Amino acid sequence: MKSAVLVGVGGQGVILSAKLLVNALSKLGYDIKMSEVHGMSQRGGSVSTQIRWGEKVYSPLIGEGAADYLIAFEKMEALRYSKLLKKDGLALINDYEMISATIASGQAEYPSNCLQLMQDNFKCFVLNAEKIALELGNSKCMNVVMVGAMSKILDLDVDWNQVIEEVVPNKFLELNLEAFKRGRDYVK
Repeated sequence: MKSAVLVGVGGQGVILSAKLLVNALSKLGYDIKMSEVHGMSQRGGSVSTQIRWGEKVYSPLIGEGAADYLIAFEKMEALRYSKLLKKDGLALINDYEMISATIASGQAEYPSNCLQLMQDNFKCFVLNAEKIALELGNSKCMNVVMVGAMSKILDLDVDWNQVIEEVVPNKFLELNLEAFKRGRDYVK
């Protein structure tokens, strides 16, 4: 049994990314369970999905210290959800900072050492998916850049182009296929 937690901020495409992963896993014949927590996602709040897969899965929920993978689309969210990651798990972190309403209003302060704290405690792979997406001309494909990197790390033998074609709308397909390729190529 394997598990992954995908986290980010509303509007980053975390749910679409989770759907891509679930589609890929279903093509491989796994039993899959997924849960979504939107929180204040419509207002830039935290979003998380928990996905478990294996021969037989009874619940989508992942307890503290049980996730094999943490896929963070925003670096503070990586820190926020780090308690779910196994000590020997892997965190894929987008080196991207999104200021929430709480921080913008001065009610809280953005931790300046998010990445360092994660790297001190977990095996981490960090990339700047926004930079890659902007090179493609559209920052909104940052999530699919992350899916590309995630696909390499998870090492799932599936036709990812088909997975993306079945989930992403046609008008964004070409951009997202290239975003996926760039993210996958970034992981050595």
